[in-house]
Amino acid sequence: MNIKRAASIPLILHDPYFSVWSSADCLYDADTVHWSGQRQQLKGYIMVDETVYCFLGDKEFHKPILQRAVDVTATATEYLFENDKVSLTVRFTSPLLPEEPKLVSRPCTYVDFKVVKKTECSVEVHFYVSADLVQRSRDALVGGSYTQKTGTEKEKFYSYAFMGRAFQQPLGNSGDNVTIDWGYAYLASDEENAALKYDDKNRRIGCMLPFGENEGKKGLIIAYDDMLSINYFGQWRRAYWTKEYKDILEAVGAAFADKNEVLSRAAALDEEIYKKAVEIGGEAYAYLCCMSFRQAVAAHKLITDEEGNILFLSKENDSNGCIGTVDVSYPSVPLFFLFGTEYVKGMLRPVLRFASCEAWEYDFAPHDVGRYPYAWGQVYGLNYEQAKTGAVGENGAVFPPYYMYPKGSHIYDVRYQMPVEECGNMLILVAAVCMLDEDISFALPYMKLLEQWVQYLLSNGEDPGEQLCTDDFAGHLSHNANLSVKAIMGIEAFARLKRQQGRPEEAEKYHETAKSMAANWEKRAEAGDHYVLAFGNKDTWSLKYNLVWDKIFGSGLFSGKVYETELSYYIQKADTYGVPLDSRKNYTKSDWILWCAAMTCDRLQKKQFIEPVAAYLEKSASRVPFSDWYETDTGRYCHFIARSVQGGIFMPMFMEKWAAQKGEGESCVPKS
Repeated sequence: MNIKRAASIPLILHDPYFSVWSSADCLYDADTVHWSGQRQQLKGYIMVDETVYCFLGDKEFHKPILQRAVDVTATATEYLFENDKVSLTVRFTSPLLPEEPKLVSRPCTYVDFKVVKKTECSVEVHFYVSADLVQRSRDALVGGSYTQKTGTEKEKFYSYAFMGRAFQQPLGNSGDNVTIDWGYAYLASDEENAALKYDDKNRRIGCMLPFGENEGKKGLIIAYDDMLSINYFGQWRRAYWTKEYKDILEAVGAAFADKNEVLSRAAALDEEIYKKAVEIGGEAYAYLCCMSFRQAVAAHKLITDEEGNILFLSKENDSNGCIGTVDVSYPSVPLFFLFGTEYVKGMLRPVLRFASCEAWEYDFAPHDVGRYPYAWGQVYGLNYEQAKTGAVGENGAVFPPYYMYPKGSHIYDVRYQMPVEECGNMLILVAAVCMLDEDISFALPYMKLLEQWVQYLLSNGEDPGEQLCTDDFAGHLSHNANLSVKAIMGIEAFARLKRQQGRPEEAEKYHETAKSMAANWEKRAEAGDHYVLAFGNKDTWSLKYNLVWDKIFGSGLFSGKVYETELSYYIQKADTYGVPLDSRKNYTKSDWILWCAAMTCDRLQKKQFIEPVAAYLEKSASRVPFSDWYETDTGRYCHFIARSVQGGIFMPMFMEKWAAQKGEGESCVPKS
């Protein structure tokens, strides 16, 4: 869809390290950056006759060709430039097609150029990738340029250039707001007259594409080979795409060979998402979905475990760098559930594995499985004295392999855990997977763990003591009513698992307990025209986003009055850029607002939730990739950049799809 503006525009998105954005209104106004804000400079020029114009960066040295429009879809970003002699279209497509994990993982973005000549003239397009993508300082580089067979029967070839650090340390650091400094960047083209070059002097790789009289479209691929991706419980794991291709050159060749098919499928997905979004929430909702799709997918790394099972590991970007965080996966899943359950299983498997380790000696679920790219034991809430970390807690350093620590190590500070939060999250997500699969198989190996966690919720969830929840930036809180809802839904989730397991009597027991707790919740949380943030304090309020699972499960634990009262009250409290998270501050979370929007069937009310969030993303002065935590009055982001939680933007769409498929829950799309 054509957009007026966005805080930051996605260009090349594949994983937490290979993620390049434009934080400017015009593509030539500022250097492109990694999501963290570190410069990752791309440059683009169009030479018309003997005059050079810039379309990507570098306007200080070359006159820009005027940018006319920007179009952003789920998988692509397209710019239109024009002057009196030519028009130039530049399209970046990262075909993250969820139905095919190979494409989600394959680190190849298509960059396509279309030139329309208005007069008779000579045209060349030049494109450059700087060494910023492979290093964080001016280290010695290596590189070169060659020709490679695409792998097709027609003996077609492509040219490529590559570069990387001369001294490599794969997985040499761990942390947040850091970029990769191992692996190799590639630029390739299968055009016959393309000129690819590694330029050691200017520390870049580049491609020159001449456009003849009848040549209007040409393209290239920018790719990245990280060589090693994740340390997973002591195993050095490579990206999923390496299961399909012997090396990056074969992957790039395959990307050229299947380009037409892949781009066609990407366009079909773009159209499907756009149309569904407009139907549900109008153009504002389509804007949010288009701007969040690639971000949510590319905040993960796709690998497999030793048995070949998919692992889909998130990185807590601009938060603390954790990998596989439970309460980051929880808000992200609506997007991935649109395409089945395998990616969500890939989020859950690492957590269930770590929770079975001796080092995790608690009766509640863990928060994470490490710090990216090391998935070898939770790092959140460490007892630093017992954990013996020393300086390794510093950003960039690697934590010890906590999964190997023996029982009794006491390496975590219980006060800084999220017991009710993570137990509820895990139970709900496992139950949702089994619900969508219509099969209990995924949960069966973990039933002992899940029962332990539901027992924790039964003992501690109805009126939680002083604990952190996923919104931990707000600090500890006692009697958290929204956290209590999560506990109730976690117990109901376990009831559903028991029913699928063929144990109806146990299922009914848990269901009746959840039902009783919900009825009690309504009495204790009621405050006239709203329900409270904390039990016992009627002057407080909060977004009860966890209620959405009552509608998805079709469990009917909470009365219609709760939804009607709460949703109406939220609209009353709405600020310029959305409804605040609760009564304590003017900040909010965009994912939770969209979860609330999913709970109403009133189209006007739905838009009243959605449109201020879209206005924030369009007008914010904070030029960062779609932040989920920002001020509702000023539109300035607080923290959190380019996180996977924006998969939660798709909750209204997931609700509609689930209701249409299964007849459970509640559909809000008018019948035609």
